Amino acid sequence: MELTYYRDQALLREPRQLPAATYNLAHTLLARSPSGVVFVPIRSMQYLAILDHEEFVFVDGARKSLIDIAWQHFNPHTRSALDEPVSYAAVYYHPAAADIMFRLQSEFPRALRSLAAKDKLDEPGKIIKLEIRRS
Repeated sequence: MELTYYRDQALLREPRQLPAATYNLAHTLLARSPSGVVFVPIRSMQYLAILDHEEFVFVDGARKSLIDIAWQHFNPHTRSALDEPVSYAAVYYHPAAADIMFRLQSEFPRALRSLAAKDKLDEPGKIIKLEIRRS
């Protein structure tokens, strides 16, 4: 299935920081995805977050093919520990994006945790019998 999203002219760009737990969980889910893309429904906002290794975009359920906000240019290499926040650029394409961004700060991490909790292995674990050879 192929999805196409469009973005209007950027209205504002601002530097932001993403908490380490959120960034790390997002990239853990990306690493598990065979396609390299993760779709995160943010049900409380009726939004869909689409994550790939370059950016996270947020799409309103009412404006299905238009990107409202994009988080780009993540800089994890500038942090000295895995528990430090990651700097990025937030790009706003919607006039009400500042209000949307305020809600995303709390709802996006919840949606990520919910998705991670549903993550199941494709097959059950296997027990491998290792025989000990004694001489």
